[in-house]
Amino acid sequence: MAIADKSSIDIVTTLVYHSCIITQLNPMATIQVRIDEKTKRSAKKVLDRVGLDMSSAIKLYLKQISIRKGLPFTVLTENGLTPEEEEEILRREAEAEAGINVSPAMDADEAIEYLKKL
Repeated sequence: MAIADKSSIDIVTTLVYHSCIITQLNPMATIQVRIDEKTKRSAKKVLDRVGLDMSSAIKLYLKQISIRKGLPFTVLTENGLTPEEEEEILRREAEAEAGINVSPAMDADEAIEYLKKL
């Protein structure tokens, strides 16, 4: 049986010591996440392509939230719009239904002339 030289023992001891110190300073917490299977599989495919496992991706996400003091991306609705954009569209739709900010009806020639002036 070969005996490791002193330098390799020192390195292992040092790494274990530093690991224990870091863990004591920053104790690790466990998070459980429930997600539908389809979303998990889809995300795993993307993460595999970029070389991340699920745990590392979630750690990265949480670190970015802390650094940015908010979400690290723009939230989009199912229509591909930001909530503000969607709210604006709904507001303008309500205005149009109420007759606010509405142009009078035009025939095709009037519409073409109107557009040429823009």
